[in-house]
Amino acid sequence: MAVGRTVRGLALACHPGPTVAVTALTALLAWSAGHTLGRGALVTTAVLTGQLSIGWSNDLLDARRDRAVGRTDKPLAAGDLTESVVRTACGAALAVCVVLSLACGWASGLVHLLLGVASGWAYNLWFKRTPLSPLPYAVAFGALPAVVTLALPSPTWPPAWVLVTGALLGVGAHLLNALPDLADDEATGVRGLPHRLGARVVRWLAPAVLLAGSVVAAYGPGLDGTGLGLLAACVALAVVAVVGRGRLPFVAAVLIALANVVSLVARS
Repeated sequence: MAVGRTVRGLALACHPGPTVAVTALTALLAWSAGHTLGRGALVTTAVLTGQLSIGWSNDLLDARRDRAVGRTDKPLAAGDLTESVVRTACGAALAVCVVLSLACGWASGLVHLLLGVASGWAYNLWFKRTPLSPLPYAVAFGALPAVVTLALPSPTWPPAWVLVTGALLGVGAHLLNALPDLADDEATGVRGLPHRLGARVVRWLAPAVLLAGSVVAAYGPGLDGTGLGLLAACVALAVVAVVGRGRLPFVAAVLIALANVVSLVARS
């Protein structure tokens, strides 16, 4: 029972939503780039372990603040996990990430570790409390396609439009991810850019940033029927995000992000 409780707590403490989303995006990018099953699994697992280390370090650093605002959804704050267990898991994930990343090749490994994983840790340690909070997301998401293509037998950098679309996707993801926790973060002194702008501004800024990514993804590889169709859908969703009520704007913005992912996978 204790083991099961620990495993469940670690799964919840790793920020499973973002971790699964980034890992799935990596797997799709690896498939799109033409990786073999084994090589694609290696790259994807390297990214997964990096995401686990970022998620666990975030909860470790936020444990005191989460307790202060009564975050019962956080295993550390709720007492379902001890800090020593999460610290051990975090260190192990980071060590495995270094080994797997370098096994993908020096270029891919260094890009992943220095631009991807380091950006996530830098966000947790400092950037999340500053107006520059979107920067690590832009760098990490922008670099992710390069982690995949630099791991190919013939390493190559992705086109510039892919990097820009990834960066804008990252900024939009940061804005959307911050929305549900704005009040709790403010109460404990965390004031990144979304907190300084306020929920009302972030609700229209997130789809605007994501729509900018849609434009880049549509025109970057040359506008065709697929690109035009995705762009038209994103414009319609952006309108819904601006004029909708309740959770509709949030859902519309998430769908724009998914459309941008489709563009990255299908058109890069």
